Amino acid sequence: MASAQSSGGGTELGQFLRARRTQTRPDQVGLTVGPGLRRTPGLRREELATLAGMSIDYYVRMERGKETRPSPAVLDALARALHLDDAEHQHLRELAARAARYAPEPPPPPSRTVRPHLKLVLETLRPNPAYIISRSMDLLAWNPGGLALYAGLADWPATQRNLARYIFLHPTARTLFPDWDELVRGCVARLRSLAGTAPDAPDLTHLVGELLLKSPDFAKLWERYDVVGRKRIQKTFHHPQVGVLTLSGQSMNLEGTPGQRLGVYTAEPGTPDHDAMLLLDAIAPEPARHRDIKREQQPHSQPRP
Repeated sequence: MASAQSSGGGTELGQFLRARRTQTRPDQVGLTVGPGLRRTPGLRREELATLAGMSIDYYVRMERGKETRPSPAVLDALARALHLDDAEHQHLRELAARAARYAPEPPPPPSRTVRPHLKLVLETLRPNPAYIISRSMDLLAWNPGGLALYAGLADWPATQRNLARYIFLHPTARTLFPDWDELVRGCVARLRSLAGTAPDAPDLTHLVGELLLKSPDFAKLWERYDVVGRKRIQKTFHHPQVGVLTLSGQSMNLEGTPGQRLGVYTAEPGTPDHDAMLLLDAIAPEPARHRDIKREQQPHSQPRP
């Protein structure tokens, strides 16, 4: 089982190369496999080194985390040999850059404080479900529909509300998402990409360590070291309170708050999906702070003469 932390930047680079090598079949890169059983899944080290035009010893040092300053030409050659896509190629460059300047001191986690005007934005987005999450997918702020959309999440303490934790550990998640298998692959790929360039960040290591221990599904996907997940514009929910609804999702980085993202779901007015979304907003419990915000937004009544 992979550790949530690494001992150095070169280690993470080596883990990524090994994962991509063992998942690349010889026939995918034009190699002919002879008769007999291959003990190595995917490519052998010497096969990849030959394809990339480098010595076997040099490649082995990279995979073992002992070579931390590969040139851009070496990285490009490995990317071509492994048929990496653009996102994976960029991740390889970022890992190499981090390996070259690795410092053992973990960086401080990003701020978890959501600015007051962003909470007002969440309220004005109603009835569209919306929320703000941290880079490690902690739920930091939400409107009623944004929390209620993930059925059962409100039963957890606020400090435990994390979308990755929900997807893997909440018993409702597998029935809520009909495409759960695909959804979790994208979730792990996102965390893998973040942890690859910040493997010692406390917010990421705590979450990854917990999921490695508690979810065999997460541990299996984590070992694959995929860093690219399919982003779906639409997501279907089999919600226990409002039925089946398919919503279009959009997320965006928030200015001035590194690591925080706004997520919002929409549906075309007049459709059954929009009606279900309206119902969800209507029946969702409304926290006290949201009631306070709505009162502040209402015009003050004028005293009668």
